[in-house]
Amino acid sequence: MMMNNMMVGYGVSHWLMFIIMAVLILYPVGRILGRIGLSPFWSVVAFIPFFNLIGLWVLAFTPWPRGGAGDVPGNIQTH
Repeated sequence: MMMNNMMVGYGVSHWLMFIIMAVLILYPVGRILGRIGLSPFWSVVAFIPFFNLIGLWVLAFTPWPRGGAGDVPGNIQTH
């Protein structure tokens, strides 16, 4: 039986591409989380299937510590 050497393992180019993609995702997500007062380490949740969707929905409906509805451009407040 002949083994296909293409499927034996991951090469250097695979791991290099994985690291580049991880940085391209983790860094901006971590910056956004840091700006709203959460730990940037929560950005790791972006790689866990299903939990990334739950985290996105929780983030969307959680009141952010800085800003609010009054900070939307074009919103006229009458105080």
